[in-house]
Amino acid sequence: MAKRLIPSFNRILVEKIIPPSKTNSGILLPEKTPKLNSGKVVAVGPGSRDRDGKHIPVNLKEGDTVLLPEYGGTEAKLGEKEYHLFRDDDILGTLHD
Repeated sequence: MAKRLIPSFNRILVEKIIPPSKTNSGILLPEKTPKLNSGKVVAVGPGSRDRDGKHIPVNLKEGDTVLLPEYGGTEAKLGEKEYHLFRDDDILGTLHD
């Protein structure tokens, strides 16, 4: 049975990107290499409302790669995978190739 979590309001469901621990040729990488705290957007909420009741859409879309804060977010486990819920305001930026 597949579960699908759709975030509420201006929340974003993110799957963190875990850097590889070894190269393709089998060389183990040290744990002290600098890591970029990034993730892939899996689901996006509909947005929030301002004081006047106007709809404020979320700036991100599914599939975006984002830069995450070091701390924060709410952990959510669906099946075998771990995800994190962040507010739209907590995302530091998007990463582009």
